[in-house]
Parts: sequence; structure tokens; C-alpha cells
Amino acid sequence: MNGDKTALVVAAALLAAATPGLRPAFAADELPKLGANLAESSVSGLSSGAFMAVQIQVAHSKDIVGAGIIAGGPFACAESAGSRAFPFWPTAVAQNAVQALYRCMKTDWGDPDPAASAARVKELAEAGAIDPVSDLADDNVYLFSGNDDETVTRPVVRAAVSFYKEVGVEPGNIALIEQEGGHAFLTEEGGAACGISAAPYVSDCDYNQAQAILAWIYGPLAEPSPQSSSRFILFDQGPFNQAGDGLADEGMVYVPQSCSEQTDCRIHIALHGCEQSREAIGDTFIKDSGFAAIAEQNRLVILFPQTESSTINPHGCWDWWGYTGLDYLGKDAPQIKAIWAMVEQLAQAP
Repeated sequence: MNGDKTALVVAAALLAAATPGLRPAFAADELPKLGANLAESSVSGLSSGAFMAVQIQVAHSKDIVGAGIIAGGPFACAESAGSRAFPFWPTAVAQNAVQALYRCMKTDWGDPDPAASAARVKELAEAGAIDPVSDLADDNVYLFSGNDDETVTRPVVRAAVSFYKEVGVEPGNIALIEQEGGHAFLTEEGGAACGISAAPYVSDCDYNQAQAILAWIYGPLAEPSPQSSSRFILFDQGPFNQAGDGLADEGMVYVPQSCSEQTDCRIHIALHGCEQSREAIGDTFIKDSGFAAIAEQNRLVILFPQTESSTINPHGCWDWWGYTGLDYLGKDAPQIKAIWAMVEQLAQAP
């Protein structure tokens, strides 16, 4: 998705040939049990990570208090009418991939339909696949569209704003920021020049986007402080993974000193975009985004789950069009289920 408009279509075309392989053995730490406050969780993401952030927020709205959506659109944006009428994988996924490209990134086929997205949420809630819609009402939602972003265009992000209003989020709880920036996560310093939409998709725009997101979700925060490299924990995602879910073997979590000594810290899930995983750019997004510096003084644990590239997903995107299977929107969707299991482990008593 990042920097390659054809990524989704190529992935869909290769779906039928894909066969999940065995995961290699490796050594990594176990994700810690910290006694974190599950009911104060939040999520954010860029690009495919933004679409996934919407999906996680909607699925687990009882426990998620807010979201940061950078270059993302409404819930179930890529779910095509054809895939609903004829839910056969991978044909339906190919249809979703094309809709993702031409309605949820570009808008050649017209803008996304927020009312249709809201109706889908209500349908899934009534089926028990996600939390009740009413749990979204008091969430705080930050949305961002960069002036130079030609990958996910501004009408898509504005449609996400309308979607949140359709599902009952209080208008005063929604912030839409439209300013200088490309298809990237923005920082006060570090990364590529502002306006660049290329790897590592982290841009120096003199804007602390991590702080802006977390402050909108949680309210006033203590000032950022130097992050400690020793507080980044590389953990084994294997216990949470299943074959074909697109997740990497390892993820990263940042645990402030206070959160390793005392319980009840809050959890923020930070989702990378396509071509922005550790596999693709190392730890640049994880360590340069600014989340850890804010976490240190604000009792926030930052979870950085990771995808991996594969034949079906060559750019390491999160699944917002169904490449892991047609049940990709609810609590039992492979990636949502895995990420939430990580959150629940962080919330377990030490």
C-alpha cells in the first residue's frame, strides 16, 4: 500500500497459489504479564495499520477508549458487494482488493459509504461478532490526512470521520487534522523530509504525532522524556499466531520502568503500515515514532505487533481486505484475535 498502488491487487492475484509454511525456530522473550488496565486500552495505525486500528477499535469497543487513524478510512471499507453476495475465497478477496484500491485509497469509484460501514457494524454487533455499537459513543478519535498524501486520499479520511458520527461517536470527541505531510507517520525530528511518502514512512514535519494521538485519547500528558533502549522488549509472537495469519515471529513492546514495578498501566497498540514492519525497515518506526518517549512518564505500555511479507501479502500489510480469510472484521478474525490475546496477556497479573 505504501508507495505501491498495485500492492493489493498483486496480493489478491497470488492468493490461490499461497501455501502457509512452517515458522522457523528462534529465541525471544515471552510477552510480559504486567497487570495492565485492559479497560483503558487504545490503538493507532498508519495506512493499512489505520484500517486495522478501526477494525480493532470497533471489535473491542468495550475496552478501547480511543483510536488514532492516520491515512485510513471507514470500517469494512474494502468489503465489496460481490464478496458479500458470493463469499468464496479467494475470488471474493480479489474483488475486495480492487475496491480497496479504487474506493478506499483512491476514489475513482466514488467516495467510501459511511452509512454502509455503520450498517455493517450494527449487523456484526447484532450477531455477537463484535462489542455493542453503543460502546463506541464516548471514544476519542484522532484522524489525520497529509496535504501531500496521494496514497490514501483526503476524501477517504473524511469518510472515516462521517463513519464515526454514524455509529454514534460524539462529534466533540473527533479530531480531524489536515496539514503538511505525506503518507507517513510524523515526528518533531527524525525520519525523511516532510511530505515524502517513501520508506521508512516516518517524516520530520516538526509535529509530534504520537503525542497528539495519545493526548487526544487520554487527555493532558506529562512531557516526553528520553526513552530507554533497555525497556524495548523483543517478544515471541508465536503463542498468539496461527498458520496463514500473516504475523511475524517476533513483536516488540515498550514497558516503562514504572509499569514493570506497578500494575494498572494503560496499553496502546501502535500498528505499522505496509512496508513499515521490522522486517522491512528495522526498528525505525518503533523507536523513532515518539511513542516510547511519551510512554515513559505517562504509565503507558506500547505494543508494536508485527506482520511479515509473504506470497499473499508481499508488502507486509495488515489485513483489511480479507487475505487471511473472509472473517477478517470481527473478534475472531485471525489478526484481531492474535493482537487482542497479546493485550490480554499484558493485562494478566504478574
